[in-house]
Amino acid sequence: MDGIKILKKMIKITDVLAHIPYSRTQLYEFIANGKFPKPIHLGGRASFWIEDEVISWLDAHIAAERMAA
Repeated sequence: MDGIKILKKMIKITDVLAHIPYSRTQLYEFIANGKFPKPIHLGGRASFWIEDEVISWLDAHIAAERMAA
């Protein structure tokens, strides 16, 4: 992989909230409790999430729900 760089797509909170069934308050509670990926702060008040981490979180919760059913 020498010389190969993989770019990560960064998404805003509005994009995160569009994909999860929780409110902004609940999302930040999950983050504080270590139950959701932490955002990346790129200066000022701008926060972004790595899309792959959010998708992985969703996939894990879907798999756990289906196994429990």
